[in-house]
Amino acid sequence: MVYLFLALTIFAELIGAISSRYSNGFKRIIPSSITIVTIIAAYFFFAISLKFGLNIGIGYAIWSGVGVTLIAIWGWVFFKEILTKAQVLGVILIIVGVVLLEIGAMEVF
Repeated sequence: MVYLFLALTIFAELIGAISSRYSNGFKRIIPSSITIVTIIAAYFFFAISLKFGLNIGIGYAIWSGVGVTLIAIWGWVFFKEILTKAQVLGVILIIVGVVLLEIGAMEVF
């Protein structure tokens, strides 16, 4: 249940970030409204995942890491934004970090 709500958190943030791109600095009502509603929803879902026992530090790290990675990939694919080699390496390191957080949560090491 925890990871379902964490996934909903990340999805809501992804929609919010993408719609903010179309809001023209919050001058367009529909994308601006979508941004506000989905960002509020993201924090709502995160609060629910915390209620189900998610560690706040690890949960927030996973949320931000996966969110940054997905937004970077989305921008590259759909907005034709440039990613430098250093930025690609940064995204890879974020992915490795999130995987290590999950491994640490399972107490494998």
